[in-house]
Amino acid sequence: MSFGGTALYQHLDPTTVPELVSRAVQAAHDLSFELCVHPGTGRLLQSLAAGVASGGVIAETGTGTGAGLAWMVSMADPGVSFVSVEIDEERAAAAQAVFALHPNVTVLHGDAGLVYDQGPFDLLVFDGGWGSGKTGGTVVELIDVVKPHGVLTIDDLTPMTEFPPVFDSEIDAGRHYWLTHPDALATEIQVAPDMAVLVARHTPGAG
Repeated sequence: MSFGGTALYQHLDPTTVPELVSRAVQAAHDLSFELCVHPGTGRLLQSLAAGVASGGVIAETGTGTGAGLAWMVSMADPGVSFVSVEIDEERAAAAQAVFALHPNVTVLHGDAGLVYDQGPFDLLVFDGGWGSGKTGGTVVELIDVVKPHGVLTIDDLTPMTEFPPVFDSEIDAGRHYWLTHPDALATEIQVAPDMAVLVARHTPGAG
């Protein structure tokens, strides 16, 4: 979920935005929800989802009204299953309506733990709730949520200009955790001048 993300879509050529994404963004407008995924992040997620083989499972925390999920579903193999969770009941219901014709997509209402309990996944997108370490609190165990050679992402990061990464004049502990995890190969991808996404592949024994 990106601050001001919903408004960014009005500046895009509509032919470059998948119909499913447009429906999720419209649902956000209807609810005055301004935190849709940044389009640049959405395109990155779309590319990562396209690499998951049929039979794989992609998970997301922080559905919102489903924009990020829609980017992924629009390009993924039809045999890939999705599970996403949204803590706000109204937004969860809106997202469920967006994906009503997609039986491979499950949108849950509740805490992020509802998704983690179903892991590990081929791709896990941290986009809200606890577990990523981005805003402190409990960090999930990599082996519990991402399959070997699977990928996780954390979005809405200020692009890193030094290492260790710093945020608000302090070490960004959550980002540093994943960038130095002994069983992950992680990097940042800058998707806009002010926006970066951490991407980490589960590679047991990499460190």
